[in-house]
Amino acid sequence: MFCSEALPVTTMTKTANKLQSRDAAEDSVSGASDHKTSLLVIEDDENILTAISEYFSRMGYSVRTAEDGLAGVQSALHDRPDAIVLDLMLPKMDGLAVCRELREKASYIPILMLTAKDDVVDKVLGLEMGADDYITKPFSLRELEARIKSVLRRARAAARVEGTDDEAPIVRGKLRIDPAKREVTVGDRQVELTPKEFDLLRLFATNPGRVFPRKYLLEKIWDYSYEGYDRTIDSHINRLRAKIEENPENPLMVITVWGIGYKFNDEQ
Repeated sequence: MFCSEALPVTTMTKTANKLQSRDAAEDSVSGASDHKTSLLVIEDDENILTAISEYFSRMGYSVRTAEDGLAGVQSALHDRPDAIVLDLMLPKMDGLAVCRELREKASYIPILMLTAKDDVVDKVLGLEMGADDYITKPFSLRELEARIKSVLRRARAAARVEGTDDEAPIVRGKLRIDPAKREVTVGDRQVELTPKEFDLLRLFATNPGRVFPRKYLLEKIWDYSYEGYDRTIDSHINRLRAKIEENPENPLMVITVWGIGYKFNDEQ
């Protein structure tokens, strides 16, 4: 299910026409009038797929669609979109598997996941698999548009930061982080990290000794307050430690500060 401010699809389409001129005045979502932001929608519900596709096409996006997870992965890898709207429950390959495969095979693409209203487990798993944000059904198409614009802004801001001169490699003992290439090595071993794991490690290593509360990490890394889901940070930290620490059970780099959050060992 979805909704557009509780309006039926026909009324929603009229609303989209009225909003189109407003968004054009904002120079569209891309920030350039000669470029359409490309959106891939992976959704098996025909009504939702049609509504999202119609709305965002009218808002100036270039929209592609896929009705199952396997077709969605193939479409994303064949012609990379600027952002993806991904349903969790899909035939052939579910949304979590799609998210995991894209994070492994494709360069970073912002992903917004559609989830059931009260399915906390799926929301947390989606974030852990690398989704950038989620929205619960039923949802407003205006809210979906705002969320997509938000993840696009964050992605473009990150790209701008990576192009600056202050992207010198960060070295902490055997750990070396190359922000420009988004590469991490421990000694002679290259470590493959998800985008969120990389961002967490980079934040820690750039500020050794500083204690970061879980809530701050959620707001900083995801730029959104996932109320009630701060323990997803623990899962990310556990996987990060498994990849970079010699003994994840006795970490020497990313240290737990009990009752607060985490810090990077300032003795490294």
